[in-house]
Amino acid sequence: MAGLTKSEIASQLGRPAVVTGATGGLGYEAALALAKAGAEVILTGRDDQKGRSAVEKISREVTGAKVSYERLDLASLASVADFAQRMHSRQSLDLLINNAGVMALPRRQTTADGFEMQFGTNHLGHFALTARLMPLLRRATGARVVSLSSLAHRTGLIDFGDLQGARLYSPWKAYGQSKLACLMFVLELQRRSDAAGWKLISNAAHPGFARTNLFTSGPGGLVSLASGFAAPLFGHSAADGARPILFAATSPEAKPGAYYGPGGFGELRGAPSRALIMPQARDAAAADRLWDVSEKMTGTSFE
Repeated sequence: MAGLTKSEIASQLGRPAVVTGATGGLGYEAALALAKAGAEVILTGRDDQKGRSAVEKISREVTGAKVSYERLDLASLASVADFAQRMHSRQSLDLLINNAGVMALPRRQTTADGFEMQFGTNHLGHFALTARLMPLLRRATGARVVSLSSLAHRTGLIDFGDLQGARLYSPWKAYGQSKLACLMFVLELQRRSDAAGWKLISNAAHPGFARTNLFTSGPGGLVSLASGFAAPLFGHSAADGARPILFAATSPEAKPGAYYGPGGFGELRGAPSRALIMPQARDAAAADRLWDVSEKMTGTSFE
């Protein structure tokens, strides 16, 4: 099945939704499905031309679609703050999908603020964005925050002594750490929402082995070549990869603080199902420490 059918998505009529990294791949497919369900979708990305093109494509496919594009670079805290400031003219926000990301960059790169690119974009950028949009989310009824993790979180470890990979950089170690941080953030956000009465649903999703441009724009070399051969056998389309995201974002059956992925062999593809959460992701003390570190690094607060 290519993506969720209209009948599989609860009506999102009139619900404002922000999808990061929505100019292509998983984010685009999620934005398209939400637009079909009646949501008012704000697509974000770094490339204005791709953003306008994505909006045009959705508008052609969905009659009466309420879609727009806003520039947002998650590798820049200034860009995150600027985007959030523009959003605050709105009354509320029902759905935030923290989808954008980079994967296994061969050489260590840094964000505009000097963070290692994967940790800075995948985790810190979305952490700061969610913090800055919290007033809008808390004004909504039944708001949801969905953050993307990955199968790679299973081998991830949070290295508090070298979060930025400054001493020793490994592409996959940095990626696994960033995606573990994303999942820990999801669980900690739900714990804090429950404790403080924020009335948010915070959950996570992963796409399995989805055929997107992450592999071609990330690791390169033999890894990209191998993934190209493996994709037809073990992977699925970006539209199918978006199904767990959409389930987490829209299904009445999606649980707070839960993690969803494809339900087939190895969670590589298949219909949305509960996904395996590794013990290190459930470490509440480490998550609390990571939260405090992230607030200091980004200069943001959820209070």
